[in-house]
Amino acid sequence: MNIHHLELFYYVARHGGITEAVRNIPYGIQQPAVSGQVAQLEEFLGVTLFQRRPFNLTPAGEKLYTFIQPFFSNLDVVAGELQGGRPHQIRVGASTIVLRDHLPEFFGNLRKKHPQLKIALREGYQAELESQLQKEELDLAVTLIEKKSAPGIRSVPLIELPLALLVQKASDLTSAETLWRRDKIQEPLICLPEAETMCKHFQQGLRRLGVDWFTGIEVSSIDLIETYVANGFGIGLSVLVPKSELRPNIRAIPLSKTEFAPVVMGALWRGKSSALLQGFVEELRLRAKRLA
Repeated sequence: MNIHHLELFYYVARHGGITEAVRNIPYGIQQPAVSGQVAQLEEFLGVTLFQRRPFNLTPAGEKLYTFIQPFFSNLDVVAGELQGGRPHQIRVGASTIVLRDHLPEFFGNLRKKHPQLKIALREGYQAELESQLQKEELDLAVTLIEKKSAPGIRSVPLIELPLALLVQKASDLTSAETLWRRDKIQEPLICLPEAETMCKHFQQGLRRLGVDWFTGIEVSSIDLIETYVANGFGIGLSVLVPKSELRPNIRAIPLSKTEFAPVVMGALWRGKSSALLQGFVEELRLRAKRLA
């Protein structure tokens, strides 16, 4: 039996499908290669290991996964012990803006202390990152946080960020109050998914004002909000991040903190934190304090 085929099947079973497996296998491999090699494993065994759509392990797949899971899931633990406990990898998820504007310098300093450290970066928004933490696909997420995190997720607040509307510089809109006085807001609202903290705070504020304005264009990142505002698709909802510059043809209109509660950027992780992770979080707190 080909051990590499077993490893690929382990990732497929653990992450619930070939597409998710490819995103989490710690080395480069394409989806057709995973699909083909797992198919070879099924052919060798003479059984179907899982249903493709929707994904579901067959009884044979469950039996095989139960057998191989302890081995493959503990490889990192054994590697850490053999390395004498030295940190070897940290997987961090955050928004595009945080990864682009605030973490490069931080990671540069981290690599000086741990030159052999492998850093894996993934971009995403709050719901995605919390889900990846739950699945143990990330070690740490830097994202907007709710007052209560999901079960098993620990968090520490870093910085408070006020909400703002983004418009093109050529727009004649100078204040949010001008919008609230209209009978109907014609411009599309460009926003993250409605379940995101930023959008929930905004809609709560609108309800207090008695204003109806719902998402016209839903995007997956704040960076995309700027892109679509810059191209004239509507007005964007964003946050004011210290020392982050907007695109040249965009300007921000701050929203009242009284009417629209700010959001909190924080660090999230799952379970007990390692010494490396604790140091990482402490450095983030210091950097956030300087920014604030």
